[in-house]
Amino acid sequence: MSEETPARAPETGAAPQASESGPSSGSGSGPSSGHGPRPGGRPQGGPGGRPSGGPGGRGKFFRRKKVCKFCTEKIDAIPYRDVRLLQGFVAERGKIVPRRLTGVCTTHQRRLTRAIKQARNIALLPFATRH
Repeated sequence: MSEETPARAPETGAAPQASESGPSSGSGSGPSSGHGPRPGGRPQGGPGGRPSGGPGGRGKFFRRKKVCKFCTEKIDAIPYRDVRLLQGFVAERGKIVPRRLTGVCTTHQRRLTRAIKQARNIALLPFATRH
C-alpha cells in the first residue's frame, strides 16, 4: 500500500492545480478530458466544415471574366422587336438583370435597357409576372 500512495499523490495533486490555473474551474476530469477550447481552431479550415481553398481561405473557384455578348457578335443596334434576345436579359419576375450578372458592357447595357423598356411599352415583354 505504501507503494500506491506516492504514485497517486502526484496525480491528485496535479489535477487540482491544472484546473485552478485553467480558464474554467471544474471537477478536474471535465476540462482535462478534451472538452475545452481547441488550440488549433477548426480542424477542416473553413466555416461549416468546408475546406478552405488556397492561402487565406479565399478563391476556391476561379471566376472567368465575362465578355459582352454584343461586342463579341458585333451587334451595335439592339432591336426592341427581338423578344427572344431580350428575354435572356430579363429575370422571370420581369426585372432587368444587372450587367455584373450578365457580363454585358456598359454601353450595351444602356442600349439593352432602352430596348427592353420599348418592348414593354408596346406589350412585347411583360412589366412583371402575374403573382
